[in-house]
Amino acid sequence: MPNHSASDRLGRIFHAIADPTRRAIVERLVRGPAAVKALAEPLEMSLPGVMQHLQVLEDAGVIVTEKVGRVRSCRIEPAALREAEGWLGRQRTERERQLDQLDDYLKES
Repeated sequence: MPNHSASDRLGRIFHAIADPTRRAIVERLVRGPAAVKALAEPLEMSLPGVMQHLQVLEDAGVIVTEKVGRVRSCRIEPAALREAEGWLGRQRTERERQLDQLDDYLKES
C-alpha cells in the first residue's frame, strides 16, 4: 500500500511548481534568499497575488518565509526539491530498465 502522506506531500510539491509564476519564483530563490518585494518586482501582478503564490509554495514545503522587522523574506527549502527530484529519478530508472528489456527482447527476435 502506498504511503499516502508522502504521496500527498509530493503531490503538493508538484502542484506548487506546476505554475509558471511559482516556477519563476523558485528559479529566483535557488540563487539565494530574497525579500517578497524583490520577488514581486519582475512579475506582472499585484503584491497580494504574489503572496498567494508564495503561500502555495510555502504550504507545499518548497519555500520558507520569515519576517524580520517589516521585511518578509523567502528562501528555498532544498529537501522538497530533492524529494521531487528523487521521485522523478526513480521513475526514469524504471522506464529505462523497461526499455532495456524491450531492446534485449527485440534483439533476440
